[in-house]
This record gives sequence, structure tokens and C-alpha cells, in this order.
Amino acid sequence: MSRLVTIIGGSGFVGRYIARRMAKQGWRVRVAVRRPNEAAFVRPYGAVGQVEPVLCNIRDDASVSSVIKGADAVVNCVGILAEKSRNTFDSVQSEGAARVARLAAVEGVEHLVQISAIGADTESESDYARTKGEGEVAVLEHFPSAVILRPSIIFGPEDQFFNRFGGMAMFSPVVPLVGAETRFQPVYVDDVAEAAVKGVLGEAAPGIYELGGPETATFRGLMEKMLGMIHRKRVMIGLPFFAARIMAGALDLLQFLSFGIFRNTMLTRDQVRNLAVDNVVAEDARGFDDLGIKPVAMEAILPDYLWRFRPSGQYDAIKQSAGNLRT
Repeated sequence: MSRLVTIIGGSGFVGRYIARRMAKQGWRVRVAVRRPNEAAFVRPYGAVGQVEPVLCNIRDDASVSSVIKGADAVVNCVGILAEKSRNTFDSVQSEGAARVARLAAVEGVEHLVQISAIGADTESESDYARTKGEGEVAVLEHFPSAVILRPSIIFGPEDQFFNRFGGMAMFSPVVPLVGAETRFQPVYVDDVAEAAVKGVLGEAAPGIYELGGPETATFRGLMEKMLGMIHRKRVMIGLPFFAARIMAGALDLLQFLSFGIFRNTMLTRDQVRNLAVDNVVAEDARGFDDLGIKPVAMEAILPDYLWRFRPSGQYDAIKQSAGNLRT
């Protein structure tokens, strides 16, 4: 019988790429998610019955234990960028990660991979980064042989970074930037998935790996690159952090006063704290080189999905070429 991997959060941005790679490896893949009916798209990643979405609530011991039972390996991809209802940073990224590692050890799982983030730090002022750090500590406490991956900002067709700002540039003449000079090292989602697979297969030594792409750039530099690829000229305005904190505080307050009816998906105070810190691989950190992976450059991937934000979409290059002929 083929081996079984449980991917908690396996229908998310990173998880789906890990699921696809594990199916190609011939493993049975259990995709553990909150809404299995919305994760049916993972089934065609493998043969009939090879990839199955199942119900899992990372906040509940019995639920997590049920999806881990019988698995040879577990990958925890669950993470949130903003809190919603009972899905708080503490309950998901700290307590949830601890729960997965503890129960994986109890069930005799052979390999555990935890998807964390660069900047994870138990002493961070950001709740996001603090709980990521607490999750890492708990994982290593319960499962010392775990592989922990800390990617920088992740890009790919389903990302919430370039797609978000590409959509904004379609309709707004101005692109506001909080932390315009903060540095990032964007990493391709499938490179992160490949690193996770190496952890599942036991091809990566236990410990923490920081994953960044071949290029480091400021937030402003990344937006300039994106605008060049979508053939648009926009005014970029760097918002001072004090102004960003006021704006984010007002939006967070509005969400609180509306009892969650208004969802602050624009800018939170915690996101402002994160944007004040560089998001790049530390000089002494283990990374892609130690895993034998050569990360893909942004230029090789971004045009494949950012074309839809161009003035004429997929026909933009043809129209530009026709315009050159007329002149």
C-alpha cells in the first residue's frame, strides 16, 4: 500500500502545490481543511481516490487526531494574515501548530513539516510574527525532528500580493505603499512546495530553513517591477508609518464597532507592524542551497499570470506591436 501524507490546510495557496507534488510521488494525500466541499478541486491531482479532502478543525484535538491517524507524514500549512472570529493568531498559529506536533508525535508520525514565515519571533511586536515564533517553539518541543520552513513573501498565480496590487493598479491612478523601503525576497510557491516534499521524504535534515528567491527588492521596487509587467504607469506614494498606524487603527476600530459586519481586509495594525521589518533570509540561515533547490526568479513566473492586469489583457503585446507598425 502506498504511503499516506496528511496536509493540514492542503487546499490553500501553498498546500495545493504540496498536494500536487506528493500525488506525483505516488503517495496517498489526505487534504485536511475546514470546508472539504470547497476543496474538491484537489481530487484530479492524482488517480481516483488518491487525493481526498477531509474535514479538520485545527482548534480541536479530536478533529486533528482523526486526520493524522494512520499518516506516515504530516505537513501543517495553516496560517492566517488577519484574525476572524475564533480563528485568532494564538488559536491557529501558536496553539494549532502545537496541537498538530503533539498529536503527530502521539500517533507515531515519521516526518513533520511546519510552514512558518521569515520574521517568526516570540518577542515580536506583531501578533502574526509572535505566534509564528511560538508555533515553531512548540513544534520543536513536541516533535524535535520536524522540518520548519520560513518563506519570505510567496508569489504564484493564486497569491494575495501581486494579484492584489495588480488589481488596484487597474482602477486607481495611485498605489499607496506602507513600508515602501522595507525589503522582501519573494519566493515562488512551487519552490516552497518542493522544499516541503523534501521534508516529507526525509531528504531534509531536521531544523529551520529560511526560503527566499534569488532577488531582494524593496516594496517600492517590487511594485515598479509589477507595473512594468502590466504596462501601466501609476504614482506610488509611500505612506509614513505614523499615518499608516492611524489609518489601520481606524479600520480595526470600525470592524470592532460593527461586530465584524465590516471586515478590515485593507490594512490592520498588525500588518503595519510587520511591514516595518525587512522580510529577507538571514545571512547565517539554512536555505534552498542546503536543500539542493535552485529557486525560480520572479521574471520567469509573474508574466504568466499578471497579463490579465494589462490594459488589453492577453492582447496587449499584439496591440502594441500593431501600433508600432502604424508609426
